[in-house]
Amino acid sequence: MKLYSYFRSSAAYRARIALNLKGLPYETVSVHLVKDGGHNRRPEFRAVNPQMRVPALAIDSGEVLIQSLAIIEYLDETHPDPPFLPKDPIARARVRALAQLIACDIHPLNNTSPLRYLKNQMQQEQTAIDAWYHHWVIEGFTAIEALIEPGPYACGKTVTLADICLVPQLANARRLKVPLDKFPKIVGVDAACLALPAFDRARPERQPDAE
Repeated sequence: MKLYSYFRSSAAYRARIALNLKGLPYETVSVHLVKDGGHNRRPEFRAVNPQMRVPALAIDSGEVLIQSLAIIEYLDETHPDPPFLPKDPIARARVRALAQLIACDIHPLNNTSPLRYLKNQMQQEQTAIDAWYHHWVIEGFTAIEALIEPGPYACGKTVTLADICLVPQLANARRLKVPLDKFPKIVGVDAACLALPAFDRARPERQPDAE
């Protein structure tokens, strides 16, 4: 398999964690999201993913999968061990709720594209952009902190889709200097996950395109 990735992309980070947890080998193809206006906008990558975002996963059949949650669910369905979702329907819904809180509520407001739009089209100062970023992360983390179950992971004793989404979001929050003192449960889950080799190998700084 071939993973189109960018080391700082939290969505690509999710896919890397999932692939590592499943023990699946993959080739990394770096798509720089910042240089020269974003290499993701080049015609050759547009042909891979018309949305021009990472991750994209080229599987052995020749199909290309996009959107991190769709990729992760595909991996879970085709390689069910270890599972990313619990068997109990209510527990599954709780895991999905945490994952979607991150992937659908926090992340879209803080992704490269909207931040670039705030800067270039809306002519916002960097301090205002940083305040925007902090606000939405803190709003989301406040809810997550209340929803985290007794650990060590976000939804109990086993790693789930919620952890796969949470760890990359926390890495971004740290990089953008979001204060985390009000979120001890989140910080604890992050530490437990990063102690696992699959999460550790997926860290941005460990990627071949890390700068």
